[in-house]
Amino acid sequence: MIRFLKRGKDVQVRADDDAKVRATVEAIIKDVEGRGDTAVRDYSRKFDQWDPADFRLSQADVEAARRALSGREIEDIAFAQKQIRQFARIQRESMKDVEVETAPGVVLGHKHIPVNAVGCYIPGGKYPMIASAHMSVLTAKVAGVKRVVATAPPFQGRPHPAIVTAMHMAGADEILVLGGVQAVVAMAVGTKSIAPVDMLVGPGNMYVAEAKRQLYGRVGIDLFAGPTETLVIADDSVDAQLCAVDLLGQAEHGPTSPAVLLTTSEQLAQDTMREVERQLQALPTAAIASQSWRDYGEVIVCDSDAEMLAKADELAFEHVQVMTRDPDWFLANMTNYGALFLGPRTNVSFGDKVIGTNHTLPTNRNARYTGGLWVGKFLKTCTYQKVLTDEASALMGEYCSRLCHMENFAGHGEQANIRVRRYGQRPELPWYQPVPAER
Repeated sequence: MIRFLKRGKDVQVRADDDAKVRATVEAIIKDVEGRGDTAVRDYSRKFDQWDPADFRLSQADVEAARRALSGREIEDIAFAQKQIRQFARIQRESMKDVEVETAPGVVLGHKHIPVNAVGCYIPGGKYPMIASAHMSVLTAKVAGVKRVVATAPPFQGRPHPAIVTAMHMAGADEILVLGGVQAVVAMAVGTKSIAPVDMLVGPGNMYVAEAKRQLYGRVGIDLFAGPTETLVIADDSVDAQLCAVDLLGQAEHGPTSPAVLLTTSEQLAQDTMREVERQLQALPTAAIASQSWRDYGEVIVCDSDAEMLAKADELAFEHVQVMTRDPDWFLANMTNYGALFLGPRTNVSFGDKVIGTNHTLPTNRNARYTGGLWVGKFLKTCTYQKVLTDEASALMGEYCSRLCHMENFAGHGEQANIRVRRYGQRPELPWYQPVPAER
């Protein structure tokens, strides 16, 4: 039986918070639609105290950012990008175009076509999320996207040199220093100075995630990636120190980031709660992590691995770290998660920064129906058909005609009929009537 030793905020309180965010974002979208660059600049001044002559960086600006980094820092960025590029290329190579003759004279196929223009949002107001540049810009370029716009908010009053360098090294075609909802809306709807894109990608806070939700349909999006979520599934084969580190390592993302321990050991649960409090006394980011743990942290005790599996699939969290005696059992059986981190030797931070899998992942239980950002998200799988012979056209036309009339679509049926007349040598067929079977 499932027992909660610690619960987060009540669902209704979270819903009320969400409603306030929705209203705020809706107002900003309407304002940017109406006033364009002027509104974008007003919000940048209001939220980020940022009012440059141009939000777009020049080549000289980019080169200056690179010079601000040490050789070691540039090498570290390059190492991470090598891992991510390598895995993205493997994923791309797994996606094959198809063309096959499914019946005599009938050829069907599909092609994977890159989106033409993508806007990549890289969070950076609270923490400079350098890795998000690799995950979005680089992956889009591996997919073959022609125009990639990358934007991040200013950090401590200026462009963050490592974010800018990572964007450039990943292949961004345009780099903006612009944050928040105003950046996302500007890329989606376009302004006089920022040409619109076809798709928005990248993580962000609840406001950025809500902006993407409201703009979906006008542009494509990768997924609804809101505040970070982490679920640690553990048994008594691991210790409280490790569990606490891995919970707080993600709780520090922001004050609304859920961090949940799911375990079969009540002793581990109790020890972990004490260890979290102990580590919060020393953690440099404790001001944020402690609020997140207080309001959104949960500790859940189950009787068995099967019960933990059921609860984990119900939660459908973004990050799921499995530290049990048999983590591969969860790999074989779990169905709802953004990404799995199997065993104590790996962790969410490896995935966030360097190991090669993408860190832009579904939140808010969206893992029930989608995976995370990957090279395939930037590709449209588009089908085509060819009919090579008169006989094939006439045969498909006969069946299509009758099926159309079963649905009362006379015009659709005539598209089929005219081909039966021309290519099936049956000029006598009446208009707007189903083709009778010859046998």
